[in-house]
Amino acid sequence: LPLTLTLTTLDNSSMEEENAPLYCICRKPDINCFMIGCDSCNEWFHGHCINVTEKMAKAIREWYCKRCQDKDPSLEIKYRSKKNREKDGEIHRAEKRSSTPDFKLEKRRGSKVKRSARMCGECEPCRRTEDCAQCDFCKDMKKFGGPNKIRQKCRLRQCVVRARVIPTRRDNIMFWIALLLFQKESRRHKQKQKHKDRIRHNSRVDGRQIGDLHQCLGPNCIEAARPNSKYCSEDCGMKLAANRIYEILPQRIQQWQQSPCVAEEQGRKQLERIRREQQAARLRLAEMERRFHELEGIIAKAKQQDVHQDEEVSETEGEDTDLQIFCVSCSHPINPKVALRHMERCYAKYESQTSFGSIFPTRIEGATRLFCDVYNPQSKTYCKRLQVLCPEHSRDPKVPVDEVCGCPLVRNVFEESGEFCRVSKRKCNKHYCWEKLRRAEVDLERVRVWYKLDELFEQERNVRTAMTNRAGLLALMLHQTIQHDPLTTDLRSNKDR
Repeated sequence: LPLTLTLTTLDNSSMEEENAPLYCICRKPDINCFMIGCDSCNEWFHGHCINVTEKMAKAIREWYCKRCQDKDPSLEIKYRSKKNREKDGEIHRAEKRSSTPDFKLEKRRGSKVKRSARMCGECEPCRRTEDCAQCDFCKDMKKFGGPNKIRQKCRLRQCVVRARVIPTRRDNIMFWIALLLFQKESRRHKQKQKHKDRIRHNSRVDGRQIGDLHQCLGPNCIEAARPNSKYCSEDCGMKLAANRIYEILPQRIQQWQQSPCVAEEQGRKQLERIRREQQAARLRLAEMERRFHELEGIIAKAKQQDVHQDEEVSETEGEDTDLQIFCVSCSHPINPKVALRHMERCYAKYESQTSFGSIFPTRIEGATRLFCDVYNPQSKTYCKRLQVLCPEHSRDPKVPVDEVCGCPLVRNVFEESGEFCRVSKRKCNKHYCWEKLRRAEVDLERVRVWYKLDELFEQERNVRTAMTNRAGLLALMLHQTIQHDPLTTDLRSNKDR
């Protein structure tokens, strides 16, 4: 009996060795040593049989056996760079070239194991050659109309010994996500296919189609339409548009006249307001023109006065000559007696170094002495300073010795006394350049009124354009007023009106 058991045990072990897969050029099932796999035929070889050590395998990126190299001379062994070797040293320890085709190690490495190492070649799934076309993995394949998202082979062809454990539907959340994406993709594909079929069907059923040409849509036209057009010529398109206008426009005009338009009433109110403001601006401009001529008369009358020496002496005696102030332009210390005259000259000196110009000259009808308007050929612009204040193109005339100041004197700041300053103009420091300042004040106000008028003209033009477009041909054809309650003509309150 013991001898029989021993023989039986030896027979079983020999049967297992015969059924085990064979590797390497030695064709032995030994897997307890270092092995390396060919990247072409996926065959495993013992390192001591082909003279490749484990340390040498760490530097190899792609390795091919002698038989594959004889079949295809273009196959060459490729090595890793030194940087990648140091960086991926830990990762390479678990790769196929430095590992053995053991079942536990294959389970740990997952998808990085070669596909031939995940098949025993003996079980029923390994021997199966056709897909079932029913499981979820088969439905995901492109040959069965799937989106190829899961990328797994048929469940009935997965090895029961060495294949990775594929989670079931209940455990794998990613499976459900992939399934939803597949359903969404297939639904979108069906919709596109239906749309293409519908277009193809309409093109076949359409009676206006003559071969590949469409009939012109023009009135009473039987010609073929031009490529990428609905009409055979521009005349047909214009005729069709004219017929539509003649048919629709009279009704729209009648509706426009019958239905009240709130925007039209608001436009009329805005025009009335703009006209009132324009009238006020014109009155203000007429008043400034009157003041302009009145000021010129006052200046002409003041120049006819005689110089009084007594007033000149009393003026010079009342000033303090020991006090000094600094100029705001040049920062030099100056005497208060000549401070105003000095500051005015310094300002004119620095102001004349800059230019304020425009490429358009001033064209205001009825305006006299407003802008300088001297043309600069270098910059091709017209000067836009006030003419009386432009230090760049106009200089003050030389004052004669016997010319009087002539500034109108006032009481309580604003009340004119009717008298004039009779001090010599050269020696009068209180009223220095009073004519220039009075003229500049009037001219500046006239410019402001002209700007206001220009702004009002622009507003009037915009309102009139909007009112014209509102009742134009295009607006009447595109828009329509619908009155839902014919008994109620206007729902606005008196306050809104």
